[in-house]
Amino acid sequence: MAVEVKELLEAGVHFGHLTRKWDPNMAPYVYMERNGIHIINLYKTAAKIDEAGAALAKIAASGRKILFVATKKQAKDIVAEKAGAINMPYITERWPGGMLTNFVTIRKAVKKMASIDRMKKDGTFNTLSKKERLQVDRLRAKLEKNLGSISDMTRLPGALFVVDIKREHIAIKEAQKLNIPIFAMVDTNSDPRQVDYVIPANDDASKSIDKILTHVTASISAGLAERKAEKAEGDAPKAKKAAAKTVAANEEE
Repeated sequence: MAVEVKELLEAGVHFGHLTRKWDPNMAPYVYMERNGIHIINLYKTAAKIDEAGAALAKIAASGRKILFVATKKQAKDIVAEKAGAINMPYITERWPGGMLTNFVTIRKAVKKMASIDRMKKDGTFNTLSKKERLQVDRLRAKLEKNLGSISDMTRLPGALFVVDIKREHIAIKEAQKLNIPIFAMVDTNSDPRQVDYVIPANDDASKSIDKILTHVTASISAGLAERKAEKAEGDAPKAKKAAAKTVAANEEE
């Protein structure tokens, strides 16, 4: 899906922060200053969306997960909807410290959630006292809120996609430590050097976040479709072989 500068303009992607709040490292992506606000160069944004999209499609085609991180109010619902639609994990509540660097512990918490679900299915839950059931339910609800969206993530993600790197600085640091590629919407008040794939954009307005996420998830979706097609191609000869074996066995009989 080609990115049109006009659609980015209509979504307000070009509005940066007040000039006094800017990070000088964002200078290459700033077009001009208007009424004390920096205006982002949307031609560069469009090019960067294409670049990030191509890289994300490759990661998705390889079978790796892309973890979306956005805990700010105006981004939470958009990220949950867009990432959920393409079956990618996301964190929209508080970032659990050690989510990446201490992934084994996080997986244990996710498994705890699954074990509670099993208890409810096999009837063990009903053998607990009323107080214990209440405690287990509270724990399950807390785990679901914080980790429910990553329950299918059995290994470290192939990449991180972040909305607002200033706010999600802990997630950024953990990904850097583990050399996990970072893709992000970067506003004029942030340092783009922390990110591998910078998408210069207004990360405060929901319209802008929605527009960028639409393009990003479309690229990931294309990568997933490519993987599915390759898998189907690979399975076709196997199916043919199996069918031929069955025919041969029937003829022998």
